[in-house]
Amino acid sequence: MSDAAREIAARVRVLREIEELSGETLAQELGFDPQEYNKWETAELDFPIGALVEIADRFRVDLTELINGETSRLKTYCVTHAGHAPEVSRRPMYTYWNLANNFHRKKAEPFLVEASPDTEAKPISLNTHPGQEFNYVLEGRLLISIGGREQELGPGDCIYYDSNEPHGMKAVGGKRARFLAMVL
Repeated sequence: MSDAAREIAARVRVLREIEELSGETLAQELGFDPQEYNKWETAELDFPIGALVEIADRFRVDLTELINGETSRLKTYCVTHAGHAPEVSRRPMYTYWNLANNFHRKKAEPFLVEASPDTEAKPISLNTHPGQEFNYVLEGRLLISIGGREQELGPGDCIYYDSNEPHGMKAVGGKRARFLAMVL
């Protein structure tokens, strides 16, 4: 596992321990599978972005603090210029860029996400987390599975869904897919 994944896991573990919670208690409180949560916290698996959003909300810290250990400070507005959004490495087939990383106490987490064309040959990796999500496709084609149903989306298409349902996506058509993802 990457150093970044281990650092994120350590920050989550410290927050949990400060409140004297067991990993199992926190997992149950947030609706995560306790065994999967344990793998996240021991850095055997990467924390999904949605899970990190929930954990940050639970401990009243910004996602930025969990991901890179820095405190966000902007309270009125946050501008992210083209090409300058910090990259959030979560899973090898996807790249996330945090579009509002410096804004303090966000009510939603906006990301630019790129699904590699390599994702097409693999099964969709599903995850769940409390809340809702909105995805808007900018380029390429995206196959998204939500609660066992699949939808193929192209540029300009969007979908809003309950992220408690097992969901995942992959690029199709042999090209990368880029989309905006808003985790609420």
